[in-house]
Amino acid sequence: MSFLTLTTDFGLEDGYVGAMKGVIWEIFPEARIADISHSIPPQNLAAAGIVLLQAAPYFPDGTVHVVVVDPGVGTARRPIAARIGRHFFVAPDNGVLTPLYEDAEARGALVEVVHLNRETFYRHPVSGTFHGRDIFAPCAAHLARGIPLNELGETISDFHRIPFPKPIRDGNRIRGKILAIDHFGNLATNIRPEDVQAWLDSPERFRLRGDGFEICGLNRTFGERAAGEAVMIWNSMRLLEIAVVNGSAAERFHARAGDDVTLTLSRCAE
Repeated sequence: MSFLTLTTDFGLEDGYVGAMKGVIWEIFPEARIADISHSIPPQNLAAAGIVLLQAAPYFPDGTVHVVVVDPGVGTARRPIAARIGRHFFVAPDNGVLTPLYEDAEARGALVEVVHLNRETFYRHPVSGTFHGRDIFAPCAAHLARGIPLNELGETISDFHRIPFPKPIRDGNRIRGKILAIDHFGNLATNIRPEDVQAWLDSPERFRLRGDGFEICGLNRTFGERAAGEAVMIWNSMRLLEIAVVNGSAAERFHARAGDDVTLTLSRCAE
């Protein structure tokens, strides 16, 4: 297990990410570290979970993913490590791993979580404000260099989850929400193909409404519409996504995560 990844809301202007890498390499010099993202909106657990679900599955088996989006740093929230399917995750127990738990459970994959309470694996002294450096990075390094998960802490079953909104069917309507906004201003909703299975043979009749916009017809790619037009597509995570070709849907529609959308199967002229 020589691969590690880092996902944080630290940005790259300061030395926080570098400090974590230094701690990992001091413990495990052979570690290979990849950055998934350090641009998670500050304290945004949902955005971090979605980014992990988007990227983590494509790393080799046994990869250790370190996740530090931690608004409760220094409080009673627990540090945890988890085996979820083929990978390991080291993170605060604040619900940031919820999408990974749910995806694994839907696939029947293993979920095993431990409370990182064996302080011999910490870096000392432990700062009250930088557990990424002093708890998560060293524990992840020990895990990656071969220390078994159950030696890092006690197994727990009451790990924390945060509610992710589910689409609601109301007659011929599906009421959903915008989950996340990416760098391009694309809006990922919580609607998946399985939520509209009976409609998939009529993509031209998909009609999506949000606050101040309406999009007609489901497209396969961005390039099927002209620059500046709004489209809806299934994105790489199999979520219904709203985009503006060569533009930003977030800016065009003044959209935010949590906004409501409604999908119906009816032509816009109807």
